[in-house]
Amino acid sequence: MTFLLKTLRIIKYKLSYRHVRYMSSETFDFNTFVAKNEPMPTYSPGTKERNLLDACVASYECRIRDIPIVIGDEEIRTEGERYQVCPFDHERKVARYYYAPKPVIQKAIVSCLSGRKAWERTPLAKRAEIFLRAADLMSNKYRYDLLATTMLGQGKNIWQAEIDAGAEIIDFLRFDVQFAREITEYKPISPNPEELNSIKYRGCEGFWAAITPFNFTAIGGHLPMAPALMGNVCLWKPSDTALLSNYLVYEIYREAGLPAGVINFVPADGPVFGDTITASPDLAGINFTGSVKTFSHLWKQVGANIETYKSYPRLIGECGGKNMHFVHSSAKIDQVFYGAVQSGFEYGGQKCSALSRMYIPESMWPTVKENLVQIHKQLIVGTPLYGETFMSAVIDEKAFARCMSYLDYARKSPNVSVVAGGRCND
Repeated sequence: MTFLLKTLRIIKYKLSYRHVRYMSSETFDFNTFVAKNEPMPTYSPGTKERNLLDACVASYECRIRDIPIVIGDEEIRTEGERYQVCPFDHERKVARYYYAPKPVIQKAIVSCLSGRKAWERTPLAKRAEIFLRAADLMSNKYRYDLLATTMLGQGKNIWQAEIDAGAEIIDFLRFDVQFAREITEYKPISPNPEELNSIKYRGCEGFWAAITPFNFTAIGGHLPMAPALMGNVCLWKPSDTALLSNYLVYEIYREAGLPAGVINFVPADGPVFGDTITASPDLAGINFTGSVKTFSHLWKQVGANIETYKSYPRLIGECGGKNMHFVHSSAKIDQVFYGAVQSGFEYGGQKCSALSRMYIPESMWPTVKENLVQIHKQLIVGTPLYGETFMSAVIDEKAFARCMSYLDYARKSPNVSVVAGGRCND
């Protein structure tokens, strides 16, 4: 790796490394619990963690994971099996899965509702303990499996997988527990000590639906988990292109003690899933990350059905946006071009922090442009399973077509220059 790329990685590592470790759930006290960020290994060649990760990735060779629909304790396999493939090797199938049709989705709703009261009445400290146990399993027993399934199924390189499927999902679980404790610490004012006012925190009436994206395993696991922590039940519709890693997260939740039916795992065709949940009078909320178009459609469906619901559904959505850099003349110029390359090209720009445009003082542009071009030429593109790979294939054919359309548009536009670079590692 060249000096420039080494510098880029060093900057990124220093900004991202966490130094504190969380205590085991065996010593967990909900009333005093304070979350700590999960430390991230370096995965440098020859280190113990790199050797263990490489061995874990190799264990998935010639292996196709069968992923069922899971409702309660029942595994369901419908007709018309489908396959998740490696984004960087389309001949390599990593998972076989099945779509839930409308009757199966409705069955999943009934399953959730049947266990809602028992789960809601489970003390928050007990619910929190389950998810902290899951975080411990992710931190130790399943860490390399989480990274391997994310690398193979979603095309992330080692570092991107660690940031996501290692540290971030573990942080989500632990900090959610801390936030839940802080929220529920509030007690109403009681002027008369002998007649204490009280407050009871309850889950929502009905069920939640979590519709999760391909680009972050952590978000996949977090969107159904957050409502569940607070006493809700949830249907989890994972992305077709993230099933391998998402199902592993689901299995970890169950191993940690999550009761059957609290979260039901329901791969499905997007429109069929959306039509079914928004038609149910028991819809309590939607937790969503994905496209503006899809979320807008769901919002319209909820609005059209608003008089049929038993309560007003909550809609929480994070959608794709445009990240831009506005560079002031006082900026440290090396941070400008390193930050631009990191933001614009990590994981092929397939995340909400991806840089789409820059506004740069004219006096700085020649230096910035020269360095952007030089760094861009040194980026290594190829299989994410190699440690030196900076970026790999985009997730699927639709994403590839979008990227090509942007380049075609730029090539046809006046006063626009297209700079292509990078080196292939295979």
